Amino acid sequence: MRLDGKVALVTGGRGGIGRAICARFEREGATVYAADLSESGSLDEAGGAARFLRLDVASEDEARAAMARVDAEEGRLDILVNAAGIEIEKTIEETSLEEWNRSFAVNVTGTFLCSKHALPLLRKGAGANIVNFGSYDGFIADPGLAAYCATKGAVHALTRAMACDHGPEGIRVNAICPGYIDTPMLQSFFGGEGSGAGGKSIDELQQAVRDVHPTRTYGTPEDIANLVTWLASDEARYASGQLWVLDGGLSAQVQQMRL
Repeated sequence: MRLDGKVALVTGGRGGIGRAICARFEREGATVYAADLSESGSLDEAGGAARFLRLDVASEDEARAAMARVDAEEGRLDILVNAAGIEIEKTIEETSLEEWNRSFAVNVTGTFLCSKHALPLLRKGAGANIVNFGSYDGFIADPGLAAYCATKGAVHALTRAMACDHGPEGIRVNAICPGYIDTPMLQSFFGGEGSGAGGKSIDELQQAVRDVHPTRTYGTPEDIANLVTWLASDEARYASGQLWVLDGGLSAQVQQMRL
């Protein structure tokens, strides 16, 4: 088992991708804490793998308390996965300052706070690592996702900085950059104005999205969990400071060639 004996904390651990990561980590032998706002998370159903830990990642007090609990129960932390995130489907003109600040509070400040207060625990082990969540939208942009794109670009830059600062301490830092993944966030996008629905049905939109991928499909939470598991394992001991795009080849193609 790749993560046998490791201690992990996954923010957004009751969401679609977070649950898949927690379940895979447990199968690989890790002790896992699923940190989220509620037991049901974005899937609106309680349960799931891992120990539940209530956490608002935008609150420094709660981030500090979460790490204190892990310290009291486990004495160390080997893996931190910053998977909590939100998406607002608006242009900058349509986005309120409150919405802009909330996007950065969860997606960027949450990554900062959880990483900051995890570092003392991560230093206690050997070969510890952090996996952040960026997005292919941090490289290129979908229309109507201005704040989301901005936050993911910030996470990419923060990941590189953290890898440089803490690599000498034996702590690796990487970011996963997913494309379209079958999660509640994606289904919300299909139903929102930002999807460019144009009167199309949800089924038509889903098929259209599959068709623009070279692989002719979009990803699953398990696809993401596979890559996160490798990055969190000792097999990836030389991998740090990188942005790992997992998007079915979507961002590799010249977009005009799809016309």
